Amino acid sequence: MRIPLSWLREYAQVPAESTAEDVMAELVKVGLEEEAVHRPTDALSGPIVVGQVLSIEKEPQSNGKTINWCQVRVVPEGAEQTLTADGIDPSGVQGIVCGAHNFAEGDKVVVTLPGAVLPGDFRIAARKTYGHVSAGMIASVRELGIGDDHDGILVLSTLGLDPEVGSDAMELLGLYDQAAEINVTPDRSYCFSIRGIAREYAHATGSAFTDPAAAVVVDSADGAGYPVRLEDQAPIYGNDGCDRFVARVVRGVDATRPTPQWMVSRLRLAGIRSISLPVDISNYVMLELGQPTHCYDVAKLTGDIVVRRANPGELIVTLDDRKRKLHPEDLLITDGSGAIGIAGVMGGAATEVSDATTDVLVESAHFDEVSIARARRRHKLPSEASKRFERGVDWHVADVAAQRVVDLLVKLAGGTADASATDVGAAPEPVLIELPAGYASERIGIDFEPEQVEGALTDLGAEVMKYDGGWRVTAPSWRQDLTIKDDLAEEIARLVGYDQIPSRLPVAPPGRGLTRTQQQRRRVLAALADSGLTEVLSYPFVSQDANDTFGAAEGTGPAVKLANPLSAEFSYLRRSILPGLIEVAKRNSSRGFRDLALFEAGLVFLPQERLGTESIPPLGALPDEETLENLYGGLPLQPLTIAAVFLGKDSPAAAGHTPRAWDWADALDTIRLMADVVGVDLVVDQGEHRAFHPGRTARVSLRSGEVLGYAGELHPKLLAAQDLPPRTVALEINADLLFEAAPDVIVARHLSTFPATTQDVALVVDAALPADTVLATLREGAGELLEEVHLFDVYSGQGIGEGKKSLAFGLRFRATDRTLTADEASAARDQAVHLAAERHGAVQR
Repeated sequence: MRIPLSWLREYAQVPAESTAEDVMAELVKVGLEEEAVHRPTDALSGPIVVGQVLSIEKEPQSNGKTINWCQVRVVPEGAEQTLTADGIDPSGVQGIVCGAHNFAEGDKVVVTLPGAVLPGDFRIAARKTYGHVSAGMIASVRELGIGDDHDGILVLSTLGLDPEVGSDAMELLGLYDQAAEINVTPDRSYCFSIRGIAREYAHATGSAFTDPAAAVVVDSADGAGYPVRLEDQAPIYGNDGCDRFVARVVRGVDATRPTPQWMVSRLRLAGIRSISLPVDISNYVMLELGQPTHCYDVAKLTGDIVVRRANPGELIVTLDDRKRKLHPEDLLITDGSGAIGIAGVMGGAATEVSDATTDVLVESAHFDEVSIARARRRHKLPSEASKRFERGVDWHVADVAAQRVVDLLVKLAGGTADASATDVGAAPEPVLIELPAGYASERIGIDFEPEQVEGALTDLGAEVMKYDGGWRVTAPSWRQDLTIKDDLAEEIARLVGYDQIPSRLPVAPPGRGLTRTQQQRRRVLAALADSGLTEVLSYPFVSQDANDTFGAAEGTGPAVKLANPLSAEFSYLRRSILPGLIEVAKRNSSRGFRDLALFEAGLVFLPQERLGTESIPPLGALPDEETLENLYGGLPLQPLTIAAVFLGKDSPAAAGHTPRAWDWADALDTIRLMADVVGVDLVVDQGEHRAFHPGRTARVSLRSGEVLGYAGELHPKLLAAQDLPPRTVALEINADLLFEAAPDVIVARHLSTFPATTQDVALVVDAALPADTVLATLREGAGELLEEVHLFDVYSGQGIGEGKKSLAFGLRFRATDRTLTADEASAARDQAVHLAAERHGAVQR
C-alpha cells in the first residue's frame, strides 16, 4: 500500500517536515512493515515551469520529418526575469525545437529549462539542433515520468488547468509530494486504505485522527432506487456470497471532464494510473476508505441487478476485453442480459462507463472473502478490488463509500444524484469478546494498568464495557481479525508499545537434557559438517518418476500422493532425500559451483498397507487411546534419513597441490564416519540400486543383516538427464536404523603404551567374494592381539587363476601388558589365515 503524504495529512497530524521515511518509522512501531519510498523529486529536478507557446514555425527537414521552431514565454509578460541558469534568455522567451504536433499557439505547456534533470538522468541544456539553438524542451508526461502516454506534448488545458506562466510546474503537477509504501499483512485489511493508515499513524504517535468516513453525510436509502436482488440462497462456504449491496444513481454527468490534477497526482503516487473521471473517482474512494466501488453506465443496463452464482457454461467479456468461461462457484453481478461483472474482481465490458455515458449507477457491496479469493485465483485476475475484498472489507462503510463517489461525481462531473437509493442486505452480528482482568498482563508479561487496557481498546475503535471480572469488548466492524481474547491482548501490547515488553529469557524446565536419539543425531550431523560437507534443505515434494528411481533399491514402491499439490509435477511425498538433494546440486552446479559436497537429514514417507482413516474425530473432545491408535496406524512410516552428494573435486587447486576427484570411496567413507561416531560396525558388499551405477554400488548393512543404505556412483543416464558431471557419487542411509543399532555407551578402547608389530598377508580368493567378508574373518581369527586390519591392495591378472583375485591386508598387533615378539604376531596371523582358508578357501600367496 502506497500512502501519499499530502493525502495522509488530511486525516492524521503528520508534521509538515516529516518525510516518507519518518512516516514509515512511526508505522513500524505498530507492526506494519516498511517497503519503499516513492519520491518524484529523486529523479526529477527544476527549473521546470509553465510556459505559453507564442509562435510555431514548421520546418520540413531533409529526412522527411517536420520540426516546430517554437517561441515559448516562461515568465509572466512584463515580470522581472528571475531565472538565472545558463541558456535561459533574459527576455523570458525561449527558442525551443519540438517534434510533436499536438499543440498550438497560445497553449500552456510544461517547459524543462536548461539545468533541469529528467528521469533517467537526462540533463537539459541549450543544444544546437536542426539549425537552431534549442534552449529547453517542451515535455510530455512520459518525459516527466508521470505517465506512459507519449502521443505528444502535455497540454495543460486538457487537464482543466490554466496556470500562470512561469509558475512552478512541479508543484502544479503534485511532484513535490512523496509516498511511503508499506507491506500489509493479510490480517490487517483495514490498512489497505488512507483511513486505516491514518488511524494507525495516530496510534503510533498519540496524535489526533480524523475519520474520513465520519465526514460523509449519507442520504437515507428509501429502497426505491435501482432494483437489486440478492439470490445466493445456497451459500457454498457457509456465508452469503453478498450480504450488502448499495446502489445509487447520478444523472447528467459529463464523463469527458478531466480528472482534477490533485486527484491524478495522488492516484499516480499511490500506484494507480488515471483512466477517466468516473473511474478515477471510484479508485480514489477505494484508496481513501478501503471499500471498492464500481460504476455502470445506466443506459447499458437491462432490467434488475441480480447477485447470483454463475450458470454452467456462462460467459463474460471483462474490462480487459477477454472472454472468460465462468465457473459455477463464481459470484456474479448480472442484469437481464446476463453477467455484467465478476463480483469483487472485475467488471464486464458490456456496461463499461465511456465518454458517452451520462447516467452512472454506483455499486458499493460487501462480498464473501472466500468467494472472491477463489474467483480471483481461478481466472488469474488480480486487482486492487479483489486484494481488499478477499482480506475483508468493513460492512458498515459500503453506504459511506457509495455516497462519497456520488458526491464527487456531482461536484466534479456536474451530475445530479437521484433522491432514491437502494441498500439491501442484513448486517452481521457484532463480535463480542470477554477479556478477563489480568489476562493481557499474563499473556504479554507486562503489568498493564486498567486505564491502559481500556485506553488501548477504545483507541482501537472498540466499545468497552467494564464488569466485575474484566471487560466486554465489541470489536470494531473494520477489524474482522479480532475474534478471541488473545487477539485483544496482542492489540493492547501493540498499542501500548512493543518496546515496553521486557526482554527476558524463559527459564528452562527441569529435565534430563537431550534424548539418546537427539544426542546421536547431533553427533552425526556435526561430524559430517566438520568433515567438510555442507548441510542443505530441500523440498519434500517429488515426482512419481523420482520416487520410482530413488525410493527403493529394486524400483517402484508405494508413495503418498498429495491431495492439493503446489505443482502437478511434484505431487508426491518423497521416499528418498536424493531427488531434492540432486536438484540442489544441479542448481548450484549450473551457477558455477562445480565442487560440491552436500548433505541433508530429513524424513521420508513410506506408506504401509493402510493409509489414512475412514473418519476424523470431532473437534472439541480429546480422542481416546483407541482413536489415537487408529489415527497413527494410518500414517506412513517416517524414518530419519541422511543423504549426501559429491561432485567435482575434493579441494580447490593451488600451487603445489592437485585436487582429487570425489569417488565412490568417499561416499562409503562418509557412511563409515557416521557409523564410527555412534559406535556401530558395518558390513559392506556389492549392491544394486536403480539410481546407482551397476558394478559401482556398495550396499551397507548392519551386523544383524538389516540393510542400512547404499553408496556409490550415480547412474550415468541419470547424471546425463540431470546435466550433472560424470562420476558424481552419492549415499543414503536410514539413520533411525543406525541409531537403534548403536550401543547406549561407547566404551573407549584401552591405549597401550607398548610397541606394535605389523604383518602383511595376501590371500587368493574367489573374485565374487567381498573383501569385507574376508577382512571380518581375519579379525575374528587373529584374536585379541589384533589391533587393526585393513585392505590395501586388490590384484587380479597374470599369476592369479581365472575367477580369482588377490587381497592384500595389513595387520597390526599389540598387547596391553607387554611387548609382543615376532613369533607371537606370526602365530596370530597364521590363525587368521587358517580361519580364512577354512571358511572361504583362501590360499596365501
